[in-house]
Amino acid sequence: METVTVSAATEEEVRSGDIGRRLRQFNYGVIGEYPETQYVRLNARDAMGRVVGGIRGFVFMYWLQIEVLFVDESMRGTGIGSALLLEAERQARELGAKNASLTTFEWQAPGFYARHGYEEEGRTEKYVGDFYLARMTKRL
Repeated sequence: METVTVSAATEEEVRSGDIGRRLRQFNYGVIGEYPETQYVRLNARDAMGRVVGGIRGFVFMYWLQIEVLFVDESMRGTGIGSALLLEAERQARELGAKNASLTTFEWQAPGFYARHGYEEEGRTEKYVGDFYLARMTKRL
């Protein structure tokens, strides 16, 4: 067996995107070509132009993956989170997404997402302390 060493990737190796391209080529051979990752990045601003919330996600393999949804504590309950989520889902559908996925800690917003049609598919108990991390999905 050939000796292999594992080391940190160089900046140039990361910038080149070679590993991602090679994985995509492998995937294409199994399921056919799919669009490259498309990003959904939205902010909500108050009347003064200050950012009071935002959502960050991406569409990959026809799934919207929500990474972050945040609304300033003083603005919660005003509909900003719902507006951000609905617009992200709308944009994701335009980009070809058929489903959405996210994770949320139990102290964050599982109830909020459930009210928007997300269902818990899995849970990691005691992810941090005694708190669980939920994986939630929704058909778009």
